[in-house]
Amino acid sequence: MGLNIISNYAANVAHRNLSASDEAATRSLSKLSSGTRVVSARDDAASMAIGARLNSEVQSLKMATVNVGQANSMLQIADGGMATIDDILVRMKTLSVQASSQNLSSVERGFAYSEFDTLRDELDRVADSTKFNGIQLLAGKDVLGIDPTVFSAGAADIGAAAGFVSFDIASDANGVKAADEVTVDVTTTGTTTVMTLTNSNTGLSQSIDVTEFAAGGDKALTGTQTDKLSFGQLGITVTLNANFSTTTVGAGIDSGTDAATLTIGADAGAAPELTFKIGSGNDATQDDLKFQLTITKSTTLGTAGGQKISDITNFDDAATASAAIEVVGDAISQLQTARSAVGVGQNRLDFASKNLASSIENNESARSTLLDLDVAAEMTSFSSKQILVQSGVAMLAQANQMPQNLLRLLQ
Repeated sequence: MGLNIISNYAANVAHRNLSASDEAATRSLSKLSSGTRVVSARDDAASMAIGARLNSEVQSLKMATVNVGQANSMLQIADGGMATIDDILVRMKTLSVQASSQNLSSVERGFAYSEFDTLRDELDRVADSTKFNGIQLLAGKDVLGIDPTVFSAGAADIGAAAGFVSFDIASDANGVKAADEVTVDVTTTGTTTVMTLTNSNTGLSQSIDVTEFAAGGDKALTGTQTDKLSFGQLGITVTLNANFSTTTVGAGIDSGTDAATLTIGADAGAAPELTFKIGSGNDATQDDLKFQLTITKSTTLGTAGGQKISDITNFDDAATASAAIEVVGDAISQLQTARSAVGVGQNRLDFASKNLASSIENNESARSTLLDLDVAAEMTSFSSKQILVQSGVAMLAQANQMPQNLLRLLQ
């Protein structure tokens, strides 16, 4: 190659290699500073994708572990309440045994029943006050529902024939309680139809535009199709059928003429079914644990002779008190069955916790293998790249000096 002063080929080569060495050193430095082998997808796209899924799994499993701990706490509170109720029942049985003896007069039996009656009230109070985060554990809960008599023929018909399949009320419904009345209005003004639900007791109201449900509309229902409208402010979900599109929208259920009123009823004492999320997925059989708690109140405990503890009204004589012994004895047996079910649930949660800990450990290990940096190996590589950068800088300086030597030929 001839010597020239227009193109400095050596400097260009040195600069190209220096740029490559500097970029490699910068990437190595970013890995060392972040502690991860895959800083961006260009480093290892497959590992980054798998690692992201593993990281998501680990974080979800950690939250599931928290759920298991909370579930155990909930069941422990339930067990503690049952333990107190057991003590109360033991004392009640003691009083029944005492009052069934002929050596007591009616006066002493009256004293015994007075304490028995007070303890019964205390039993119900303990059951009512045993809660976790506002959730009744031993007393059950009111289940709100719609009085079926509103589904009758007539101007106020809001049954299936008018397009209304059901009105479902959330257990924690906002502003709706037993005995409330909820008015349903479907009003058409011009081309717009609006459905309004109003709690007449609280004044809380919510409206939803249902114009698109009309025949030919984007949400029109036909055949066996159904759809749901959620009135979240009231905690009510309305299920509609095709009759709503063909009959009600347009005709309306107008306030003041044929408005329909729902009466909210309550079925008290439904035992809570607790569902705990102990996995990272949405498979009910693999990721959920369900427990059915037992209502332990005076109205549910005791079955002897068809009587409950709440049915015992006096210790007028020894025979009455003797009958109470059997009722309370059955109540104690029922309570122990309920407590054993809680214990089984706690044991299941303990095993679930151990399995979660193992899964977290293994997923963390897999993620680490894919993404975590081998610091020693990368530091060795970084040192090599640093030397290349320093060498490149030195050689670029030398290459830039080479044209200076040509000036001597021109002197």
